[in-house]
Amino acid sequence: MRIQVRRTGGFAGIERQAEVDTAGRPDAQDWHTLAERAVAAGRGTPPAAVPDGFSYRITVDDRTVYCTDPRLTDEQRSLITKVLKEGA
Repeated sequence: MRIQVRRTGGFAGIERQAEVDTAGRPDAQDWHTLAERAVAAGRGTPPAAVPDGFSYRITVDDRTVYCTDPRLTDEQRSLITKVLKEGA
């Protein structure tokens, strides 16, 4: 599974992107479960942005969803944090 996160917005407007490929990872099933839950709660179109807030595009394999801070689910927040921390 390939998981991509793109963060835009915020006070400075700096874009950040990262990607994690779960193939061959010993914790791949944990990533899959988290990614499926995060995507299930996302929107198919970008929601209205919050002033100085972050907007996210999450792509899991061939499915893309959108979400914004502060209206992230726990799963979305966790997945975004993990991908931006561990992704290249």
